[in-house]
Amino acid sequence: MLSVNLINRSLVLLLAVAFFAGCGKKPKEVAVSNKVVFIPEEATNVESFMSEGDNVGGKLSAKVKGKLTAPYMLRYQRSDTPYTEFPRSLHVDFYKVDSNAKANAVPIVESQMDALYGKYFQNQERIFLRDSVVVKNILKGDTVRCRELWWDQHTEKFYTDKPVRIYQKDKILYGTGMEADQNFRWYTITKLTGTVLTKENGMPGAGAGK
Repeated sequence: MLSVNLINRSLVLLLAVAFFAGCGKKPKEVAVSNKVVFIPEEATNVESFMSEGDNVGGKLSAKVKGKLTAPYMLRYQRSDTPYTEFPRSLHVDFYKVDSNAKANAVPIVESQMDALYGKYFQNQERIFLRDSVVVKNILKGDTVRCRELWWDQHTEKFYTDKPVRIYQKDKILYGTGMEADQNFRWYTITKLTGTVLTKENGMPGAGAGK
């Protein structure tokens, strides 16, 4: 039986639960011209919860830290580089972790992440995001838009070396390269290239990620 900590260290195991509930098909290997072609497993309407293990008084427990949803998922079980692909967009809600919250309390969404494409590398515990990537801190209102972004599940950080735009209540920050925590409480722009002041509650409609 897998321990809570082991399950929490690997997002792909959590995704597998939703995956097999959605389709239950096994991967196939097909020989084509003396080459082995891997047929991916696929699933629709994927829903998976991400949690953090804890040990209080000798009892294992888990705190839900986020929820991933996607309309379609492909899973490649190659032994050397297994990965999971989200070719039709994905959405993640990151919850605010409150150590004093009751066990059955409704989680509060602190930040959200959206992208039109995502690819999870199991061995690296990283997700590559591209195409209209948006990360928003719901409580603060700060939003980053970019074309490409990496999410490191182990360090719980976002990072990119591509151009980014960060929308705040009164200004827009333009830069190249960024590092931020996954709840977007803090962020660092590698190279700031410009700042545009805006009205306190205004935000241009066009996004940098498109």
